[in-house]
Amino acid sequence: MPIQAANESAMPLIEIRNLTKIYDLGEVQVAALKGVSLDIDEGEFVALIGPSGSGKSTLMNTLGCLDRPTSGSYRLAGEEVAGLGPDALARLRNRRIGFVFQNFNLLSRTTALENVEAPLLYNADCPRRERHKRAAEMLRRVGLGDRLDHRPNQLSGGQQQRVAIARALINRPPILLCDEPTGNLDTRTSREIMAFFRQLNRDDRLTVILVTHDLEVARQADRALVLIDGEILVDTTDLELAARALQRRSIAEEPVESINSSQSAKSP
Repeated sequence: MPIQAANESAMPLIEIRNLTKIYDLGEVQVAALKGVSLDIDEGEFVALIGPSGSGKSTLMNTLGCLDRPTSGSYRLAGEEVAGLGPDALARLRNRRIGFVFQNFNLLSRTTALENVEAPLLYNADCPRRERHKRAAEMLRRVGLGDRLDHRPNQLSGGQQQRVAIARALINRPPILLCDEPTGNLDTRTSREIMAFFRQLNRDDRLTVILVTHDLEVARQADRALVLIDGEILVDTTDLELAARALQRRSIAEEPVESINSSQSAKSP
């Protein structure tokens, strides 16, 4: 079953302008994001990479409507969401965004089928039988059609992550946000999971945004955003250029014009 894509439109799926996030730690204020601006179109596969403390998790949380910025604009499918309240953000997340995390975040005492069904419990228009049917179909799609009744402790790490992916896709969101999704997996399983993300991106035009510190994982994306000290200093489709910038942790040796090579953020 294809994942539901966002309505075709000339506007970017994601538009961020001059976004800041400041954490007040009492006597100290920490600027996690410093005036970030970027566009992400429907169907892109984007990697967010950067050293620890660079702001990539803060940006991911903002994109996923898990956190609100201190200032700036965030438009998702044309809707301004930066100022929405908690209930409105929850509805937006449930409708438009799927999440995959490093630690799987599965419910330990429930089956794979029940884990995948969980997001549908908030949909009053989806009766129990329909929930079972859709969850089973999604588990078959990720290759776990014979594991419906298995609990997480009966599954391998790769299988648990596939359950988590099925759960993220059950509401057919146009955006999949992945936070270090291969961090707890071995090399072979990581490649399998990344291949599945690529398949979703190509076959269903699912917009995939991936946070990772692993350059090999980042190279599977089509575009890389390198964050350092709360700023996007590299925005490019040249993944090798992004890798070199990350390894240096500085782009002082190269002019900005040569780095923001193809999909740099537009000025407001």
